[in-house]
Amino acid sequence: MIYWQLFLAFFISGMLGYGGGPATIPLVENEVVGTYGWMDTQEFSEVVAIGNSLPGPIATKMAASIGYSEGGILGAFVAIFATVAPSLFLMIGLMAVLMKYKDHPKVKSITKLIRPIIAILLVFMTVQFVETSVEGVGILFTGIIALASYLMLQKWNWHPAFVIMIALAFGAVTGIEW
Repeated sequence: MIYWQLFLAFFISGMLGYGGGPATIPLVENEVVGTYGWMDTQEFSEVVAIGNSLPGPIATKMAASIGYSEGGILGAFVAIFATVAPSLFLMIGLMAVLMKYKDHPKVKSITKLIRPIIAILLVFMTVQFVETSVEGVGILFTGIIALASYLMLQKWNWHPAFVIMIALAFGAVTGIEW
């Protein structure tokens, strides 16, 4: 029974929490504190505080913590799944619609219009990143990092995660603050 209650509590919060994780906090509190009485307001606020101090989405961290405290490892899994299930089902449904109509002329024309807009947005974002980097660490370090990243990614086909780790290590060794 506890697993079904965990599923309902977090599924309902996930369905109604339009706006992402922070928007679900009051909904989760209503279910956890008000409906099921698993915690009092003080305990719930501690879960939120701990969740905010850790990296990642707050909703899944709250689900894992509350699910684990109420139902162990399986409870944590059920609560996390219930939290992401609404988005997961919606994405699968939208992907099915997209795949069904991907060859339709109107969808193809929309795609042709969107691609240049995305390219322009990426160019503007890149320019902003370069400007911020030059202001923060100077043109020399910006150039070194850009050239080294380009070589690692394009010439030597390194995985982007390794390039990011190397850039972080470079910043740590040189004392550059981003």
